[in-house]
Amino acid sequence: MPERAPLRIAFTNIPRRLWAGGHNYQRNLFEVLNRHSPGTVTPVLFAGTADDPEEIAGLASIPGVEVVRSPVFDHAATGLARTTDLARAIVFGVDAPAAAEFKAGRIDMVFESARFFGWRLPFPAVAWFPDFQHRLLPHLFSRSAFWRRDLGFRAQIASGRHIMLSSASALGDLKRFYPGHANGVSVVRFATDPPVGLLAAKPFDVIAHYDLPRRYFYLPNQFWRHKNHQLVIDALDLLKARGHDVVVAASGNTKDFRESGLFESTMSQVRSRGLEMNFRHLGMIPLDHVYALLRASTALINPSECEGWSTTVEEAKSFGVPMILSDLDVHHEQTEGGARYFGIRDAEALADQMLQVAQTAGPATVRDLLPNLEQRVETFVADFVRLTRDVMVSRSG
Repeated sequence: MPERAPLRIAFTNIPRRLWAGGHNYQRNLFEVLNRHSPGTVTPVLFAGTADDPEEIAGLASIPGVEVVRSPVFDHAATGLARTTDLARAIVFGVDAPAAAEFKAGRIDMVFESARFFGWRLPFPAVAWFPDFQHRLLPHLFSRSAFWRRDLGFRAQIASGRHIMLSSASALGDLKRFYPGHANGVSVVRFATDPPVGLLAAKPFDVIAHYDLPRRYFYLPNQFWRHKNHQLVIDALDLLKARGHDVVVAASGNTKDFRESGLFESTMSQVRSRGLEMNFRHLGMIPLDHVYALLRASTALINPSECEGWSTTVEEAKSFGVPMILSDLDVHHEQTEGGARYFGIRDAEALADQMLQVAQTAGPATVRDLLPNLEQRVETFVADFVRLTRDVMVSRSG
């Protein structure tokens, strides 16, 4: 019996500067597909001509990944282009320039992430809904941004897309906000398996590079309003008032496209409270430095107000890093109760949790990947591959 040819799946590039979690998700997916199910899927990445060459080269270096660069996918740079693409897909039924690129790339299936290619798209398609942030936190969206995102979701649902979610919590949100849909839905919980190359940096050298103390909490979230950095600063202020000098090292993109000036105003507040040595923002740092700081941290903090399935939490789980997390249903689901939790508005509870961890932590140490990681990653890969095959079978049936 002849071997089944790899399924050629189109992915559109997610620049790390715009959405680090989405970029890391796709990079990890490509890595684990190659490592745990080689020859099953060929990810074909469609990137814009303006996308970071070094970033694209890193993705292209993953065995099995193909890259196509085209101005058709320059949409990632501006919200305006995204609106144009969505309008074209809805009015004409297909984003014809993108569909032409997919045809030229001999694509079998399209993976839609934050872009709808039309109800007449001549390829099977999976729509990934990472979360329902615009419905859960509508006050963070302008009217146009809210409706652009909601219209995109509704168009994908109405077009019969198979919907991929990352958690049971997100499945509950889908049923609540978009009831009555008849789409196929799959919950595919992702697990991370960082490549050896990203673990080569020596954590204590990286700590020294950023002039950090040996004991610190780590907060690797983009500086967006819903990531809730403010609560961490409030908790640090409370701890300092109690006579405890605790350090939080933060990293990530400092630009919130929905609220320009957020980072600057927050850091001004840090200075006015005298917390410059307690809240240390390192900016956008290399990914191998992120892993190094995570592995050696006292604990990971994720105070986010909304998550679909947190990449940073998943990475902390991979190394057995202690976690202090906002009290979201998805955080409980993701950690199965194996973390400390606090309310998203409760700075005092966060301060208490940080102090307890700081006072009971042993000497600074560097953690390695846990042995149970392999099983979680294999389950993720199997679930993703099963989803793609089910979609292909239903399309041909």
